[in-house]
Amino acid sequence: MQLQFYPVDSATRFSALLEDKIDLECGSTTNNAERRKKVAFTIPHFFSSVRALVKTDSGIKNWSQLRNRTVVTTKSTTTVKLLNDRSDTISLNIKLVEGNSDQESFKMVEDSKADAFPMDDVLLYSLRAESKAPASFAIIGEPLSIEPYSIMMRKDDPGFKKIVDNEMLRLIHEGEIYRIYEKWFMKAIPPKNINMNMSMGFLLRDSLRFPTDQVGD
Repeated sequence: MQLQFYPVDSATRFSALLEDKIDLECGSTTNNAERRKKVAFTIPHFFSSVRALVKTDSGIKNWSQLRNRTVVTTKSTTTVKLLNDRSDTISLNIKLVEGNSDQESFKMVEDSKADAFPMDDVLLYSLRAESKAPASFAIIGEPLSIEPYSIMMRKDDPGFKKIVDNEMLRLIHEGEIYRIYEKWFMKAIPPKNINMNMSMGFLLRDSLRFPTDQVGD
């Protein structure tokens, strides 16, 4: 089988698939009910969750300790609504500020202009790994949301979906997915030799025991 790679981003990934420019979209795309109306998904290969990055010496270990503190998150992301909902629910009375980019939001915590930066945990681990002093930061808090990342494909080809699902099952049952995870999340990544030190979460580990393309909405 000859492979051809076609670059897409968050804005073009759906149109590229539906216009037959690509057959599989392999990225950080969440499998949810709204998207399943138009496309199909294979078995999830990753679970991301919204948590918070804080300074290690801040003493902050959970969401309740953010009461009356300044919290930054990146402009125009779903995290803004999640954070406002959490604040309203448990009366955190947080002061929410928005960064223009993830890097800017991270720097606000680094410069002590904000006490916490909530965002997808995999992104927070990456930003921490690339910082000058990774040990100075910790990722804390129970997940505000769960995002199952899955390979996306068209709905009108069940035969092709079965082939892709069977390959995902092979990766899982033969243990190859654990070796892939270890390589990219627990070891130094060339050329900068950055190590994310992100242990496999219980949601992904448990999902691999009983793999299925049926996920929550």
